Amino acid sequence: MAGKASGSLLDHFSALEDPRQSWKVVYPLPELLLLVLCATLGGAENFVEMEEWGADRLDFLRRFLPYERGIASHDTLNDVMNALDGELFSACFTAWVDELREAEPDIVAIDGKTSRRTHARSQGRDPLHLVSAWASRQRLVLGQQACAAKSNEITAIPLLLERLALTGALVTIDAMGCQAKIAQTILDKGADYLLAVKDNWPTLCGEIEGYFADAGDDTLDRLETTDGDHGRIEVRRHAVSRDVAWLSTDRRFPGEPRFPGLKAIAMVEAEVERQGKISRERRYFLSSAPLDARLFARAVRCHWHIENRLHWVLDVVFHDDLSRLRSACGPQNMAVVKHMAMNLIRNAPGKQSLTVRRKKASWN
Repeated sequence: MAGKASGSLLDHFSALEDPRQSWKVVYPLPELLLLVLCATLGGAENFVEMEEWGADRLDFLRRFLPYERGIASHDTLNDVMNALDGELFSACFTAWVDELREAEPDIVAIDGKTSRRTHARSQGRDPLHLVSAWASRQRLVLGQQACAAKSNEITAIPLLLERLALTGALVTIDAMGCQAKIAQTILDKGADYLLAVKDNWPTLCGEIEGYFADAGDDTLDRLETTDGDHGRIEVRRHAVSRDVAWLSTDRRFPGEPRFPGLKAIAMVEAEVERQGKISRERRYFLSSAPLDARLFARAVRCHWHIENRLHWVLDVVFHDDLSRLRSACGPQNMAVVKHMAMNLIRNAPGKQSLTVRRKKASWN
């Protein structure tokens, strides 16, 4: 059964072409990929550690693949992972995740993260910035798309969305993705959008802000929630309106984007009390789904799961911000490997923390 499971996982990456000259290949590509993934699961954080892990666990690896020549050197692992096609590797990952996903629609959060030490100043190379898709209920990384910088998320997000199966999902994106073209891409995939709108659309944001300031209770669906931990009390007041006709009449204002399929606008006010001090913040949203306040509140909370259940885990459990890979597609490809490892660890049985699960993979 273990061998079959390994085979099915590696089968999704069979589309990858080995970047090496065929007559120079000593260690087959599937063996290298399995070693890198298993070693990452077991706590290895660079190619030197992966080589050592493989040498100590060679009998385990041979349960899945022959490894007739033993374990490749760390230099070989480094060269191959740098040379693999990053876009194709990401696409293979997405195809694999599609088999892990449940059919029931989910809330899918899209957000970006920068791996801070992957820059190469001498080559004029910025750090890797990766836009990822996160299925909140299933706690799965669905896919990722590399972009040159945070400002390029606008072009990276549609590329990521095109690869994902999103039918029935509610896709949440922060203000960077509040673009009419991105909204249309989500609708074309059979999903709905929930987009944060901020000062990147100042006139539109101001109109929505004024609407909620003047709207009466009879026109809004409201919900209030309260949370408290670590000496902090947070009250969130959610309000949703399906009255959006005034945004799509002939009374337009210059520069206002025409968002397709708009069905609702929403607002959440967060009031935080910490050490006797109170702060307030309001955020505004556009949605193609006819939301009620309860679903809106859940979607807003789920969006932030990508920060504390994906980005935080990458930094704290997988030490992503300490990675010093800087060549070719190496940083992007190893980010995919970490996402694979995270999905596998989260789906493993047991109630231990992810840190403990990763250590258990190393111990056994």
